Amino acid sequence: MHLRPIDLARPHGLSAQAVRNYDDAGVLPPTERSETGYRRYTPLHAQALRAFLALRRGHGHQQATEIMRATNQGDTDSAYRLVDAAHVALLAERDTRTEVARALGTLSTTTPRPAGGRPLTVGELARRLGVHPATLRTWETEDILHPGRHPATGYREYGPDCVRDAEIARQLRRGGYQLRQVAQFVESLREAGGADALRTFLGSWQDRLTTRSRNLLAGAAELDAYLTLLDRAA
Repeated sequence: MHLRPIDLARPHGLSAQAVRNYDDAGVLPPTERSETGYRRYTPLHAQALRAFLALRRGHGHQQATEIMRATNQGDTDSAYRLVDAAHVALLAERDTRTEVARALGTLSTTTPRPAGGRPLTVGELARRLGVHPATLRTWETEDILHPGRHPATGYREYGPDCVRDAEIARQLRRGGYQLRQVAQFVESLREAGGADALRTFLGSWQDRLTTRSRNLLAGAAELDAYLTLLDRAA
């Protein structure tokens, strides 16, 4: 049974040229040609395309291409490593999200807000927090704080946002969080735009993680079906 490019393309809303491009990229197994030079596809190619499109939803275009290319070259170990790496990365992201959510839960219901006025010096902020000035410099090194610099003296200046981040860092450190975890939380808070926005962001983040997990599972199922067909054809 042979299929034309359009027979593979139509069920997935693709163009015949897109199928030929995937063929040239190694996404599909080797293709026979007719006497007139036309490509002759089979149900094996159809399953390879289904596997690629499913993998692409969870792994992205480039990594899905690499997985299929390795599979078609008989290098299944490399294909498995790519699949495993995606799951490891997803687990790390899930752990990060959990840490940020847990850190948010340890904060007081009202995020500390510094008083207005001029920026604080390192000594003034250290006294306000009850920490040593060296601690603030360590937090800066760990990417928790981003103080400005006085244009004339070059000394560190801690504006309202930086003071807020320092207050949060002190609270999390008292709760036993590591510097890496504090940095992750503060960065997430900055990106979200505040504690309330971060709670909303964490919800959408969880939804994205769930969607990607399902996409990875769906991609693995289609890849397994393709591998089964390859074993039968061997």
